[in-house]
Amino acid sequence: MSVRPLLRPWAIGLAHPRWFALLLGAVAACGFQPLALWPLTLLAIAGLIELTARARTAGEAMRIGWLFGVAHFSLGNNWIATAFTYQADMPAWLGGIAVVLLSLYLAVYPMLAALGAWLIARRAPPDGRRAVIPAFAGCWIVSEWLRALVFTGFAWNPLGMVALGPFTRPGLAAAAPWLGTYALSGLVVLLAGCWLAALRRPRCDWRSAALIGFPLLLFLLPGFAAAPGRGTLPYTLVQPDIRQENLNDPRQWESQFRTLAGLTTPLQPGRRRLVLWPESGVPDYLREGYPSYVYAETTFAGNAALARRRLGQAIGANGLLLTGAIDLEFRGTTAIAARNVITVLGADGAIRGSYAKAHLVPYGEYLPMRRLLEPLGASRLVAGSLDFRPGPGPRTLDLGPWGKAGMQICYEIVFSGEVTDRAHRPDYIFNPSNDGWFGSWGPPQHLAQARMRAIEEGLPVLRATTTGISAVIDADGIVRRYVPRHVSGRLDGMVPPAHAPTLFARLGNRLPLGWAALLLVLSVIALCRARR
Repeated sequence: MSVRPLLRPWAIGLAHPRWFALLLGAVAACGFQPLALWPLTLLAIAGLIELTARARTAGEAMRIGWLFGVAHFSLGNNWIATAFTYQADMPAWLGGIAVVLLSLYLAVYPMLAALGAWLIARRAPPDGRRAVIPAFAGCWIVSEWLRALVFTGFAWNPLGMVALGPFTRPGLAAAAPWLGTYALSGLVVLLAGCWLAALRRPRCDWRSAALIGFPLLLFLLPGFAAAPGRGTLPYTLVQPDIRQENLNDPRQWESQFRTLAGLTTPLQPGRRRLVLWPESGVPDYLREGYPSYVYAETTFAGNAALARRRLGQAIGANGLLLTGAIDLEFRGTTAIAARNVITVLGADGAIRGSYAKAHLVPYGEYLPMRRLLEPLGASRLVAGSLDFRPGPGPRTLDLGPWGKAGMQICYEIVFSGEVTDRAHRPDYIFNPSNDGWFGSWGPPQHLAQARMRAIEEGLPVLRATTTGISAVIDADGIVRRYVPRHVSGRLDGMVPPAHAPTLFARLGNRLPLGWAALLLVLSVIALCRARR
C-alpha cells in the first residue's frame, strides 16, 4: 500500500519550511502538561529533523531551529503571562508580549541543536541522511544542558518531560536514573527519528510498522517501579488555598494563619511528625535583630519571638515545621535585600535551621539590570520592591529524628542535577512553592518536573503549595497523594522511603553529556559508512 496520499500535508509543509517550522514548534509543545499529547511531539520533532536535513545552508538550518523554538516556547511557557495580571505597575496585555520576547531568546537553543546536527550531517549522501537523527539527538542534549546553565538558566520543560506517564506510573521516564532528563530528551528525539524513517519509506511494510510501533510501545509501557514501601517518618502537608490576589493583603494575613493552623492540628497529639507549609505561607519575619519598624508593619504582635512561639503551638509537641519565609539583609536601618528561605522551627518556637533559595526567578524575585530597566518602567512581576539574593546552593539539613531533608524552593526543582548535595545525600526533598501566579498550565508542568527529579535522584519529593498542586511523590515518580488546585486541604501519612543512589545521583549531568558524546560519535560513524 502506498503512503504517498497520506503524506500530502507533510509535503506541503516541507515546501514552506519557515511556516512549517513555526507550526511544528507549537505542535511539539502540546506534549507537555496539561495536554500531554506526546504523539504530536514525536511528529513535530520528526518534521524538525527533516527540515534540518533538507536545509541547504547553515543559515537556513539556524532559521528553522530558531522559528521552531519561538513557537515552541511561546506556547509551552504561556503561563508566564498570568504573572502580569498581578502586577499593578504594568498592563496585563504586556504578558503575552513578554512570553514571546523570552521565547526569542530561548529559541537560540533549538537553533544551536539544528545547526550542530546540520554541520555534522551536511555532506551525507541522499541515502545516508539517517545520520542526522543521532546527531540531532546529541546536539539537543547539549543545547538543553546549556539552556539550564547560561544566564542563570531557564530549564523549564525540557523535551524529555513528554515521556513522563500519568500520576500512577512513570512511563518512559523510568529510564531517567540511567539517562538523566536531558538524555531522556535525546531519546525522545531518537524515537521521533523512528517515525521520520517510517515516513520516508515509500510503502507501508513490516519495517514501517516496526518503526512506528516501537516508540508507541515504549511510551505506553507503564515503566518499572519498585513495590511501594512504607516509610517511618509521619508527615502533615498543608495546602491552605491562598490565592495570589490575596497573598500580600495584610488584612487577610491573620485569617490565612488561622487556616494554616487549623489544617495543621495534630491527629495524634504528642506524636513526632514533620509539618510542611508552602512558600509564602508565613508573612511574619521570624528572625530577630531587625529594626523595630519592620516587625511593627508585618509581624504578629510586632515580635518575632511571639510569632515563632505561636507557630510552635500550631504544630504541637514533637512537631517540626518546615515553612517558607522571608529573611532580610540591612545596611544600617535600611533593608537592602531579601532572601527566600525555608525556616525550620521546633515546637518551642526555636529556629532549628534554614535554607536560602539559590536559583532565583528573573523578574519575579529580582529585576535584572535594575539600574537600566527600572528608569524605563520595568519592575518585578510579584509584590515587593527589594531584590532577592541567592543562597549558596543545594544543602542537606540533618533534622535528627525527622530525617535528612534536602531543600528546593519552588522553581529550583526544575534544574536537573542541581537539587541535592551529593556529598550529603538527603532522605527526601522538600519543595515548597507558590504556584498561584503560574496560570493554569504552570502548576501541572511544575509538578511534572518535581516528579522527574524524584525519578532521577531516587528520592521522594514533598511539595506544599499555596493553592496547588501539592503532592507526595515517591522515589519512582508516582504521586502517592495530592491536593488539586484551588482546594484547601492536608495530607497525612509516612514519608516514602528513598532508593539507593541512582547512576544519575552519582554522576549528575556528566551522565547525559556522556550519552550526547556517544550519539555524536555514532552519527559520525553512520556518516562515514554512508560515504563509502
